[in-house]
This record gives sequence, C-alpha cells and structure tokens, in this order.
Amino acid sequence: MKDNYRNFIPIWLIVAMLLPGAVLAVEPVPVLARLSLVGAEVLWMERNRELKLARGAVEGAEADKIGAAQRPNPSLSTQVGAISRNPGIGAGGLRDKMMDTTIGVSQLIERGDKREHRMRGAQSLLDATRQDLSDTLRSQRMALHQAYYDLVLAQEKSRILEESAALYRKSVEASQIRHRAGDIPLSELSRIRVEALRAENEARQAVNDLARAQLSLAYLIGQEAVAGSIRAVDGWMPVTDTAAGIALDIDHRPDVRAALNRVQAAEAARDLASSLKTRDVTVGLSFEHNPSGSTWANNSVGVSASVPLFVNYGYEGEIRRAEANLQVARDQLEQVRAMAWADVARARSDLEAAAQRSKRYEEDLLAEAERAARAAEFAYKQGALGLMDLLDARRTYKATQIDAVTASADYAKALASLRAATQENLQ
Repeated sequence: MKDNYRNFIPIWLIVAMLLPGAVLAVEPVPVLARLSLVGAEVLWMERNRELKLARGAVEGAEADKIGAAQRPNPSLSTQVGAISRNPGIGAGGLRDKMMDTTIGVSQLIERGDKREHRMRGAQSLLDATRQDLSDTLRSQRMALHQAYYDLVLAQEKSRILEESAALYRKSVEASQIRHRAGDIPLSELSRIRVEALRAENEARQAVNDLARAQLSLAYLIGQEAVAGSIRAVDGWMPVTDTAAGIALDIDHRPDVRAALNRVQAAEAARDLASSLKTRDVTVGLSFEHNPSGSTWANNSVGVSASVPLFVNYGYEGEIRRAEANLQVARDQLEQVRAMAWADVARARSDLEAAAQRSKRYEEDLLAEAERAARAAEFAYKQGALGLMDLLDARRTYKATQIDAVTASADYAKALASLRAATQENLQ
C-alpha cells in the first residue's frame, strides 16, 4: 500500500506542474463575467489568432531580408585524373600515387548591383508586411468593437424580450382569474395565451442569439472554452458629432502604405531582372599535384575566370515578367486607394445615419412608445380599452425598444468602422 502511495505522488506532482499552463489558457470567469471593452482589447492583443499570424509573417519577412543581403558562397572542388589500369596508381603515400590531383576554389562575383536590388526588394517587402500587421490590427480592432457591441445588443434584446415574456405570464395568470370570475370570455384568454407563447419563443430565440454573440466575441479574444460566461458591462456610446472634423488622409492607412511598399518591391524586382543582363564573373584558384617529373614540376597553381555567353537567351522572359508584376502592383495601389476612399465615405455616411436614428429613438420615439404602452395598460385594467388594442400597444412598445437598442448598436459599430477607415483615435 505504501509503495502504491509513493508511486501515486509523482503523478499528482506532474499534474500540478501542468495545471498552471492549463489555467492560463482561459481568463478567470469573474473577469469575463464583467468584461469591459478595454479588458476585451487587452485579451485581444494577447490571444487573437489573426494578429499572431500577421506577426509571424513579419518574422518571416525579416528572415528573407537576412537572406537577401548575403553574397554567394565559394565552391570547393577536387579532381583526380590520369589513372591507368596498367601499371595502376602505384605504391607509397598519397602524394606518391600515380595520378594527378587537383583542388580548386571558385567564387561567383555578382555584377550589376544584384545584391543591392535584392536587399532593396526585401526591405520593401518587410515594410509591406509590417503595414499588413498594422492593417490587421486596424481591421481586427474594428471587428472586436463591433462584436462587443453586438454582444451588448444581444444582452439588451434578451432582457427586453424576457421582460415582455414575464409580463405576458402575469397577464395569463390575471386573465385566468378574471375568466373564472366570468369577467372575460374564453376567447380573450386564448388570445393572451397565444401572445404569451409567442413572447416565450422570442425570448428563447434571444437566448440563442446571445450565445452566438458570445461565441463571436470569444473567438476574437481567444476564450471559446468559456464563451458562455462572457458578459459585456459597457453601456452605449453617447451620440456626438464625431464625423465632422475627420481628415480624409487615406495615404496614411496601412493598407495603402502596404500597397505602396509592394510597388517599391516590384520596382526592385524589375531592376534585379534587368541586372541579369550584366554578366557575373566566376573566378577560381586551383592547385595541382602531379607525381611524375621533377620536384618543382610536381606542383602547379592555376587561375581561371568564366563568364556566361548570352547566345541563346538574354533573360527576356524574366524582365517582361518583372515589368508586368510592377504594373500589377501599381494597379493594385490605385485599387486600394479607391477602396479606401469608398470605405471612408461609406463609414461616414453610415455613422451620420446611425447617429440621427439613435437620437430620434433616444429623444422622442422610445418615450412616446412607453407612454402609449402605460396608457393602454391602465385603460385595459379600467375596462376602457379592448384586448386587441392592448396587445397592439405592447407589440409597438417592444418593437420600439428593440429598434432603439439596435440603433444604439448601429451607431457604436458605425463609429468603430469610421475609426478603422480613417485611422483616427476618436474619443
């Protein structure tokens, strides 16, 4: 028994050592249960998968830059010749064998600034990859903000529809009492029951929508395992005239900068392709040992030089391909600029429309719908209003509440889109 106990202890020690890593995989539930937008951004910066992939691409481009800066390595060659079957290679040491031995070293010397063109192209691609990382930060931050306010919206919808379902449950209980007392007919009780069942279905669907919103946000912050515990605590953003003073300097957007860097990389690749027409030179130094003859004749030193002869092909294909790639890069730059302009214009238009819609609900529509619903409830209790009018007032108030929170969510998401489109740090 004691031996089993001794064997059991190391297992638990190993488990205890592994547990901290497992615990660190997710945030404590209390943190996620009261998650602010700032807290979500902290988790997003640490655990977002798209950001990790973009950072990995930057590391790869940095490695490419190191490789592009290197000169060609020299080559070492050895050759054995003049070997005859009769009389063979002879006796004695290696130096006395009846064969010629040659050892040589050759070095390719690049001409036409090929190394400089490679380095320039690699640097431009590295800059483009870094801008891609910035663009990923831009777009993923927008996605994070939108997912956060989608969660706030789902929470508000779930609350509104649950309150509506609870109100109908109370109405069914009260109507059953009134029906037993003979105050209302069975048909009126049935209508209220039907509306109550509809309200229950809507509340259940809202719970499903809430779970989907939690999963969407959880993916962005790397917390899928505990998505059901995420609750957003920030409220709606106040509606302000934030779009008026925004400068439309799209050339500072990272996607535009990345496209410009790729044009520069394509120019370097074009220059590198053109430099292929400049002949590289391969120089060599060799040492030859021949066992026959006098002592001085046994050893000899030679030098060599070689250049390619462009008699069959002059790299016309590589040059044309590089020129075509350069034109494509320039066209893509113009495309990205046009898309950036459209992105900014669309985001500004969406923000202005969402701001106006949210203000109307906040200042007028929601209050009017609430007053109408309260008046209808009071009139129905006094017998001055029919059931259908009461149900219509309830539906209108519920729909207005949902439209109001949807308008607030649209404004918050439109503001996030405009911030991403313009790279502005709006407050």
